[in-house]
Amino acid sequence: AGVGSLAGGVQGYFANQYPDNPPIVCVVEADTAACLYKGAVAGDGAEYNVEGDMPTIMAGLACGEPNTISWDILKNHVKVFIAAPDWVAANGMRMLAAPVKGDAPITSGESGAAPFGALAAMMTMDEYKDLRTDIGLDENSKVLLFSTEGDTDPDRYKNIVWKGLDK
Repeated sequence: AGVGSLAGGVQGYFANQYPDNPPIVCVVEADTAACLYKGAVAGDGAEYNVEGDMPTIMAGLACGEPNTISWDILKNHVKVFIAAPDWVAANGMRMLAAPVKGDAPITSGESGAAPFGALAAMMTMDEYKDLRTDIGLDENSKVLLFSTEGDTDPDRYKNIVWKGLDK
């Protein structure tokens, strides 16, 4: 999520379509611009902004100010808010570009790959075991990810995917 508009629209749909059994939703933001995460951590329902510079490779997520309508939906229905550092998005880009045998490669930019990078971190890193358990995420889970960005900066894409840089 940047300002949360798309996330709020999707979450609002799911909450209305499946009121008795809604999917578990995780919202991923760039850590330097994580206004929604900031509001979730505060837990008081208020909107929080991120001020100043927001240096991140996830330019499409570097907003720092929540959409007021979407925040009202997200704060009431999202299970997990993630403030992801750049390496999460970079890993997501690389994994999508060079998937396991049999899967088609996906060209995704930094902001678009952040959800996949977050999912990969949750599934493979021991420090996220409690989170996986809490949300019931395992090898049998069905996961829907949204990549909202393709290769918008070919030079940066090559530097991240081909050269292994995170910037």
